[in-house]
Amino acid sequence: MRHIRIWVYDGVIASAVAGPIDVFMAANTVARRLGEEDSEVAPLIAWRIESIDGKPVRTASGQILNVDGKIASGAAVDAVIVLGPFFGMGTERFIEWLENARNFLRPLLLALRRQHRHGAVVASVCSGSFLLAEAGLLDGRAATTHWSLATAFRRRYPQIELKEDEILTERDNLLSCAAVTSYFNLALRLVEKFAGAKLASLTARILLIDINRVSQASYRSLTVQAQQAHNDPMVEKAQLWMEKHLRDRFRLAELADVLAVSERTLIRRFNAAIGETPLAHMQALRIEAAKRLIEGGKKYIDSVSDRVGYVDRGAFRRLFKRETGLSPREYQQRFTRLR
Repeated sequence: MRHIRIWVYDGVIASAVAGPIDVFMAANTVARRLGEEDSEVAPLIAWRIESIDGKPVRTASGQILNVDGKIASGAAVDAVIVLGPFFGMGTERFIEWLENARNFLRPLLLALRRQHRHGAVVASVCSGSFLLAEAGLLDGRAATTHWSLATAFRRRYPQIELKEDEILTERDNLLSCAAVTSYFNLALRLVEKFAGAKLASLTARILLIDINRVSQASYRSLTVQAQQAHNDPMVEKAQLWMEKHLRDRFRLAELADVLAVSERTLIRRFNAAIGETPLAHMQALRIEAAKRLIEGGKKYIDSVSDRVGYVDRGAFRRLFKRETGLSPREYQQRFTRLR
């Protein structure tokens, strides 16, 4: 029997608790059915939901979630899943919450370190990767998180290799998964580790989970990321100018002249404010505009490239593929709204 603990506190997303449990329950059911036919099926999985003080917690949607007990850092377990809070309040307020919650979270962070030291798999869901980072477990290792938190994560933890496009990262018994519903992929990976690939595959089929999705790149939205506050009025002015000149050929020198600064200063201020160069930001703006046109039912991909400033359609396709993980045609098939 494999024992998994799910650690919660006020503000977590309810489905991030129920989702993995449903995967474990389904895996147990499939394993029992296969048990007599296949001796290679691994033992079943047990789980407990635990909070810092052992009391029920209130989820982000207001539901009261009962727990099975208090977090016990010394209990012998095979895996711990720590959830992140819902951060609909915006990235800036999420980081503020993280700062203010340090004392409250200290027992949880200490317990995470102890469990990992004792050999347990420690996994995070979505923004929960920030908690693994705060515990010091990810230093020098790779991790992922929700795509909209990538810039904040990279700034706060430069010692961690952030793989922002990946759905799941795994190293040294540390797992992190990406945006929200990737908890299904995380749960299936735990099933695979503890009960074998065959059971994980069958469970995925029964629950209609895409076990092969590996990237969240196509789900990124610059519109959401742009809402992340920065305090540089010059960069904000530059961003507005760039949005108005998407179809024009981009020249860094021209933008620097508009803002009355040097090109070097412009690049430095962009990197400090949003973590990327002006050219990279312009490319991201164009790809975001292209995504909106495609989602809106724009039939001809070539006309989309023209409308966002790419005369070289081959270059547009390559850039689109690099930024979203999908070709324009694949993106159209997946995301175009039905009419």
